[in-house]
Amino acid sequence: MNIWNTTTDFILLGLFNHTEAHLFLFVMVLTIAFTSLLGNALMIFLIHQDVRLHTPMYFLLSQLSLMDMMLVSTIVPKMAADYLTGLKSISPFGCGLQIFFFITLEGGECFLLASMSYDRYVAVCHPLRYVVLMSWKLCLRMTVGSWFLGAADGLMQAAATLSFPFCHAREINHFFCEAPTLVRLACANTLAFENVMYICCVLMLLVPFSLILISYSLIFAAVLQMHSREARKKAFATCSSHLSVVGLFYGAAIFIYMRPKSYRSANHDKIVSVFYTIFTPLLNPIIYSMRNSDVKGALRKCIGQCSLLSREPYAGLDCRTLRS
Repeated sequence: MNIWNTTTDFILLGLFNHTEAHLFLFVMVLTIAFTSLLGNALMIFLIHQDVRLHTPMYFLLSQLSLMDMMLVSTIVPKMAADYLTGLKSISPFGCGLQIFFFITLEGGECFLLASMSYDRYVAVCHPLRYVVLMSWKLCLRMTVGSWFLGAADGLMQAAATLSFPFCHAREINHFFCEAPTLVRLACANTLAFENVMYICCVLMLLVPFSLILISYSLIFAAVLQMHSREARKKAFATCSSHLSVVGLFYGAAIFIYMRPKSYRSANHDKIVSVFYTIFTPLLNPIIYSMRNSDVKGALRKCIGQCSLLSREPYAGLDCRTLRS
């Protein structure tokens, strides 16, 4: 369907065509997105309800789930509405909001993953000093800092991107507004902005990633020196799940934002964007729940309490008894 735009709105060309194969893929993406929202919401609920999970590690994990839920909610509803209605336009204000929230959440997740790696480093390498080195005060500061740095970068990129004049062809070959894709439509010299954006990407991606690599290098060195086989097994299980999340997230983000301009392809960018905006938020709760005995224990306890509630509706029991 050809859509002609006579306003200042942008046109999102989207991810799918109206064919049977693409309809199947669209339904699959919606299913994955919905499952992702449920999985992350369940993770937040379990961490909030079970007192055994009231630790800095799980608080950071709940923030990761919150960011993933917000990321899916920022991208998927608009993409689905565009596909179903055929009205693919988006206002400059709406485009700016998508850029802001996308960069805020992705940037915040970069620093949050670095905070989680520090938490694991302290837990494995300095377990007796964990309460001091990873206090709740420091945990809250790292969380607020992650949100603030992500929001600052998002606000800067959204404002700078929309400050350029755009050509008459306002078609964005993507399924959401992303700064690098939008800059290609600008009718001005964007070299200086692209260089600044590249520097921001280096700071937002490589600096936290380097800290994560340093933390886990120290962790693995400490784990190899442990005499207890059970302790080594537990440490490797916990850290390997964290590294899986880090590899999935940073691999896709570096591919999108740090490739040379000559190697960029709109189709490749869309495929990789689907991976880290829709698939990765689904994998996070799966990886952390399946590899974590505490989370699985909390889930079993909640299911047991809710089952008891359904059998004894007048007993005054609910899932909030997890706190007891």
